[in-house]
Amino acid sequence: MQLYIGNKNYSSWSLRPWLLMRHTGIPFEEVRLRFDRSPDSHFNRTIAAISPAGRVPVLVDEGFAVWDTLAIAEYLAEKYPAKSLWPAAPLARARARSLCAEMHSGLGALRNAFGMNIEASMGEIGRKVLAEQPEAARDLARIVDMWERQFRENGGPFLFGAFSIADAFFAPVCTRIRTYELPVSAPVAAYVERTFALPAMQAWVNDALAEHDFIEFDEPYRTAR
Repeated sequence: MQLYIGNKNYSSWSLRPWLLMRHTGIPFEEVRLRFDRSPDSHFNRTIAAISPAGRVPVLVDEGFAVWDTLAIAEYLAEKYPAKSLWPAAPLARARARSLCAEMHSGLGALRNAFGMNIEASMGEIGRKVLAEQPEAARDLARIVDMWERQFRENGGPFLFGAFSIADAFFAPVCTRIRTYELPVSAPVAAYVERTFALPAMQAWVNDALAEHDFIEFDEPYRTAR
């Protein structure tokens, strides 16, 4: 299988399936494409040839393309049932799907205000945005409450005990909490650190830091130096 992804420093959507596959030992070939919005860019031409959606990530298995992170996660869960990518218990599995769907289609104020930017450190921006954008502050409060409830119900160390698709889906939020120094509770902060301690997550972060690629449209708070 080939997994087409964007820049590791910026592409929160790409991180989800990459982390899921790398952490659980699902073999794949990484195809990294530099973000470029120009109409005839290598990025646009390559993605358009394999996916009508024109976005990353895209998983290609024997020539068959699966796009959108939820669809990719479900495809992998069916293809590799022994990996237990979803929780085994039906109610826990339904709850995990609910949380992933909420992250996927909601919490837009947080995602829009705090773009993933692993190599940056922007605590001042984080405080300013939370003070000026109540919708982003509400989304952060929802994340904190959601995760704390899961820890109380499942005891950790991850959202449903063992690492699952849900943790892969929220990994980009962990990077945002760190980059923007967002205020969270002690249990949530500990979860962020556990996520960053995963060898697969460390590998992604190291690759992101090695890119040294400033892409202006992904940098709303900074200018090129």
